[in-house]
Amino acid sequence: MARKNNIVKFRHGFSLNIGFIVFFVIIIYVIFHIFTYITSKPVSEYEVRQGTIATNNVYKGLILRSETIIYAQQDGYINYFVANDSKVGVGNPVFSVDTDGSVSDQIQAVNENGSNITPEMISETISSINNFTSSYSENDFSKVYSFKNKINSTLIQSMNQNALNTLADAINTAESNSTFYMYNAADSGIVHFGTDGYEEVTPDNFTIDQFNNSNYEQKVFNSSEKIGQLDPAFKLITSENWDILINISDTLAQDLNEKNYVTIRFCDDDYTTNAGFSIIKKDGQYFIDLKMKNSLIRYIDERFTNVELVLDSQSGLKIPNSAITKKEFFTIPKKYFTEGKDSSSPCLMKKASDKDNSISVITPTIFFSTDDYYYIDDEDVSKGDTIVLSDSSETYTIGTDTDELTGVYNINKGYAVFKQINILSQNDDYTIVETGTTYGVALYDHIALDGSSVVENQTITK
Repeated sequence: MARKNNIVKFRHGFSLNIGFIVFFVIIIYVIFHIFTYITSKPVSEYEVRQGTIATNNVYKGLILRSETIIYAQQDGYINYFVANDSKVGVGNPVFSVDTDGSVSDQIQAVNENGSNITPEMISETISSINNFTSSYSENDFSKVYSFKNKINSTLIQSMNQNALNTLADAINTAESNSTFYMYNAADSGIVHFGTDGYEEVTPDNFTIDQFNNSNYEQKVFNSSEKIGQLDPAFKLITSENWDILINISDTLAQDLNEKNYVTIRFCDDDYTTNAGFSIIKKDGQYFIDLKMKNSLIRYIDERFTNVELVLDSQSGLKIPNSAITKKEFFTIPKKYFTEGKDSSSPCLMKKASDKDNSISVITPTIFFSTDDYYYIDDEDVSKGDTIVLSDSSETYTIGTDTDELTGVYNINKGYAVFKQINILSQNDDYTIVETGTTYGVALYDHIALDGSSVVENQTITK
C-alpha cells in the first residue's frame, strides 16, 4: 500500500534584494544628473591670471618745431631739387627761380620723356610703395592721397636734380643773363615745401585759440608754379628737438608734478616713447609741454596729432568685467562671534524659536570682514533669527544690518562660491583686482565668465 505524502506548503515572507535596491538607486541618481545636465545652462569659465591695465588719456596735441621760412628774392617759376621732408646740408641746392620760364620749360620737357629716370629712383619708389602697402589699414584711407603726393613730389624732385646735369649749358647761359637763380641751403636741416601760419608759434607765445584745428589749412608748394618776390619758397626745420602742447585738466596737472617723464603713444601709428615735460599755466588753463628729442621726421607733415598719455599702470589679478557681480550679505558685529568647541572658525549662538529658547551653535561661512563686522549669507541663518552674545543676555536680530559686496563666483569645486574682490583699476573690458586678499579670488582660480547668470551653491556644468 502506497504511503501518502503529506506535503505542507509554507508562504515565504517578502525578502528585499539588496542588489536590486542598489541598482535602482544608481539608476535614479544617473537619471537625476542627466536631467540636471539637460535642463541646466552651461557656465563658461575664465581662469584668473596676472595682468596689467594702463590708465590712458587721449588728447589732441599741437606740434611745434624750430621752423624758418625761406623767401624767394625774384619773381618767376620755381623748381625744387630735393625731396620734400628730406635732410639737406649747408650749400646743397634746394630750389631755383626762372624769371622767364625758359629753363623751367626745358626741365619739364626732360622730365616728361622719362630719360632721366634712373633704376635707383624706380627701386626706391617700389620700396616705398611696398612699405606703405604692408602697413596700410582701411581705417586710414585718407593717407593714400598724402602718400601719392609724397611719391609724386619725390620723383619730380629727383628728376629735377638729374635735369640739372642734362641742362648744364642752358642753365649756365640763363644764370649769366640773370634769368635763372639757384638757391642753396644756408643751414642744415629738414626742408618742407609748405607753410601753415604756425611757424613762429613757440611754447612761450602760443594762444589757446591755436588749438582749434577746425579751420586749419596748409599751403603746399609745387615745382613749376609761378612765385612772386618775397613769397615763401620753403621752410627749414633746423633742430631735432620739438614740442607737443596738450591742454590738460587741473587735476592731471597736479598729479604730473610728481613725475619726471611720461610715456606717450601716438594714436595714428601706435608708436610709443618716453618724454620729459613741463607744465604751463596760461589764461587759467593748464598745458603739458612734451619735450621731444627724437622721431621728428616721423611726424614732419603733421601740425596736430592725437597723443595718448599712459599715466598709470596697475598690476594684479586680471578678470573680465562680465564676471563681476554683486551680492547682499548680513553684516554681524564681531563681538557676537565666538570660537566653537570643535573648530577655530568663528561661530554664532543662535536662539531657537521654540518655547524652550534652546541655543544652537552654527559656523557660518565668512565672505568678508571689516574692523567691526563679519559678512555672512543666508545659508545658515535667516532674516529675523536671533543670536546671543556669549556670557550675556544681549541679543542681535539677523538682518538688522546688511551690505552689498562686489565679487565673482568661484567654480573650482563644481559649484558656485561668491568671492569678494578689491578693484584697483578698470577699463571697458577688464578689471585689475588686488592679490592675496583673505576672502578674495586667487591666481589660477576658475570663475564664472558671466557673474549675473550664477547663484550661490549652484552646481556648475561646463
